[in-house]
Amino acid sequence: MVLEVSQIHTYYGSSHVLQGVSLSVAEGEVVCLLGRNGAGKTTTLRTIMGLAPPRSGSVKARGREIGGLPPHAIARLGIGFVPEDRRVYPDLTVRENLLVVHRRGDGAGRAWTVDRVYELFPVLARLDSHKGGYLSGGEQQMLTIGRTLMTNPRILLLDEPAEGLSPLVVQALAEQIMRLKREGMTILLSEQNLRFATHLSDRAYVIEKGTIRYEGTVAEFEQNEAVRHRYLMV
Repeated sequence: MVLEVSQIHTYYGSSHVLQGVSLSVAEGEVVCLLGRNGAGKTTTLRTIMGLAPPRSGSVKARGREIGGLPPHAIARLGIGFVPEDRRVYPDLTVRENLLVVHRRGDGAGRAWTVDRVYELFPVLARLDSHKGGYLSGGEQQMLTIGRTLMTNPRILLLDEPAEGLSPLVVQALAEQIMRLKREGMTILLSEQNLRFATHLSDRAYVIEKGTIRYEGTVAEFEQNEAVRHRYLMV
């Protein structure tokens, strides 16, 4: 497994947010983590990334324990995180946003460059000299994904990538993520948009109140109306 999370318990102060969460992602697989607002999706990704270290449990990347490592060390091990709030550098151009984080890969597969990001997101090529703060929400989301790819990750953590975007932009983003999947990128996707997430994913986990309530293939999930109704319907 590229990523193995086992029985993690994460707290914010005295608040016990994740309560024994376990999940795994295999090489080249896209796995979605589904749940309502506040269910623990973002905290799970932040725990993996070292931004909210687990109080107990294990997080392994390619068999190496990374739980408790600082975020920069985890990033250097090939884990890229695309946060929900995007965090582009507003005063830097699109190209500068990409170049400022560029890091060489480990030699496995084709390296990410500015030109390759522009090939994946042609709209960014047209916005090359535009400052990040003037981009639309969809453009910023593409830039944030592209910026993370410039670190040449082996696994990509995407936190709510479709949040707040128009249906047309969501469709375009899905096509671009699907292209990453076809190229062999391993992805863990946190999402509320079921149609978007299940279209892209091989397997699904459902989290509710910090606990995994369901896991299975996307085909199995789509047949399980009871799970969708109980844990995901508002």
